[in-house]
Amino acid sequence: MCGITGWVDFSRDLTAQRPVVAAMTDALASRGPDGEGFWLAPHVALGHRRLSVIDRAGGHQPMVAEQDGRTLAVITYCSEVYNFRELRAELEAKGHRFRTTGDTEVVLRSYLEWGDGLAERLNGIFAFGVWDVAREELVLVRDRLGVKPLYYYRTPTGLVFASEPKAILTHPEVSATVDADGLRELLSLAKTPGAAIWRGIHEVRPGEVLRISHAGVTSRRYWALEAVEHRDDLPTTIRNVRHLLADAVARQTVADVPLGILLSGGLDSSVVTALADRTLREKNAGPVRTFAVDFAGYVEGFHTDYMRETPDAPYVKEMAEFIGSRHTDIVLSTSDLTGPAARAGALRASDFPFGRGDRDTSLYLLCKAVSQHCTAALTGESSDEVFGGYWWFHDPEIVARPDFPWLAMFGHVTDDGPDSATSLLDVGLLKTLDLPGYRHARYHEALAEVPHLDGVSATERRMREICYLTLTRLMQLLLDRMDRMSMSAPIEVRVPFCDHRLVEYVFNTPWSMKSFDGREKSLLRAAAADLVPPSVLERRKAPFPATQDVGYEKWLRSELAARTTEDGPITPLLNLNRARRLAAEPTGPVSSNETRSTIELVLRLDDWLRAYDVRLDVDD
Repeated sequence: MCGITGWVDFSRDLTAQRPVVAAMTDALASRGPDGEGFWLAPHVALGHRRLSVIDRAGGHQPMVAEQDGRTLAVITYCSEVYNFRELRAELEAKGHRFRTTGDTEVVLRSYLEWGDGLAERLNGIFAFGVWDVAREELVLVRDRLGVKPLYYYRTPTGLVFASEPKAILTHPEVSATVDADGLRELLSLAKTPGAAIWRGIHEVRPGEVLRISHAGVTSRRYWALEAVEHRDDLPTTIRNVRHLLADAVARQTVADVPLGILLSGGLDSSVVTALADRTLREKNAGPVRTFAVDFAGYVEGFHTDYMRETPDAPYVKEMAEFIGSRHTDIVLSTSDLTGPAARAGALRASDFPFGRGDRDTSLYLLCKAVSQHCTAALTGESSDEVFGGYWWFHDPEIVARPDFPWLAMFGHVTDDGPDSATSLLDVGLLKTLDLPGYRHARYHEALAEVPHLDGVSATERRMREICYLTLTRLMQLLLDRMDRMSMSAPIEVRVPFCDHRLVEYVFNTPWSMKSFDGREKSLLRAAAADLVPPSVLERRKAPFPATQDVGYEKWLRSELAARTTEDGPITPLLNLNRARRLAAEPTGPVSSNETRSTIELVLRLDDWLRAYDVRLDVDD
């Protein structure tokens, strides 16, 4: 996996602009420590940073396709295509010849054969740009579910693109400006497909192809969730889920570098671990390596809260012993989580303040630690979005609300109450932003997209909407977070639950079947019954852990108090009286998630404004 950059300008010669694209590419150095490359022509400049996972010797980029001494096309590629061997065989049958053994050249020659129609043929996670020399046209392609990021900025005479906004922000024609809509997008947790925080910067949407030529920019959606009648009975559905997931895991264990699993002791990562271990042992490549994050003293001092009934460690230990994995625990202290370098690294990785604080920092540190042993890892990420695993899927009151249901999980049920994550922001700013109004508009835009079937019950119709919102909005937010934290390590994280065949099948499975025994993720539990210990099979959903050390909360409040006495960039955005009162409140062993997220958001916003020298323009 890699970092990609590029610049197209049809009004000027870019062959002397290597320093510009080099600066863009250097901003993505953490994504690709194994190599750097550039390709320039009169109207295009492409850059690439490489993390080599497959064909380590032959996959250098940007990669050029030639015929009779003529350059036909050039690709800069951040992808893992899991069916590249099948595509290669098909292309060879059509007369194509290959110089390398990896997937990059397969995708490049697929473009020569099928044009942008290649997108429908790919199974994997991908974001890439192809420059078509004869057409003088750039083609940008992003995978169906948006696992790999791809951003762009339109200039008056062309376009700049990159894997991350930080690279685009180095371009001389782009400023680090965030306007009111950018702040709304940041604070609403409503993740609008195609939108980004920075003014003028956009995402290539999941399942989208962009074409940039002298004639302008055109867009084509090559994939979207569709409504298909589910005709399989329950036993057949369970078997199909098992087959699709097992095939996805098997495809994603292919690598020319050490491979690991991020194991939390929950059902999702445990199922992936078990299936990967079986695949590797069949190849005489086992046992699998597993890694888990934990906090010093966490088990001994654990307190139950509304999101987490049990610590992970006992289940991690049981699962690792159950399959005989080579296991490593990454144990973090409060000083690890509060260290300036770790917090700055997590922020730099994400490009914006996600506001999850120690969860972001601990994921960042986990990936850093795993990268010392493995270059690629599988994870159970996105299972809850696909199978309906979050508790609010099963809460009739939350399901009935005309709003994004996951806001209950993040403490954003209201935007002006004392427990809101935005409660420390200035009242005038919140009035200007009108976050409820913005979110309401985005919610109804999303509802209008939902593909429905005729003749279904009101419950089935509503649960299809909830599933669609979760897959196309919340999942994008979490996938982006995982990609940023992992690639900053760097380590390539693969997500078998995002195999589009599995997602399509489960999306169209009726909710009554997804929850046939009244439990969360009923289908997955049934499909995985023989893969994991009974305790793991029956364990309820537990989110990514947060430290419960009272020392961490004391640090948070101390930091908040310090920020309220400084004349920093966050000061004009704060309700200072409320912030000072909260900073002075006594702490307990476990604070509410709302209080934690409130303070974390303010601290991260302040760090972000400083680190990126953000220019705010929020006057509508």
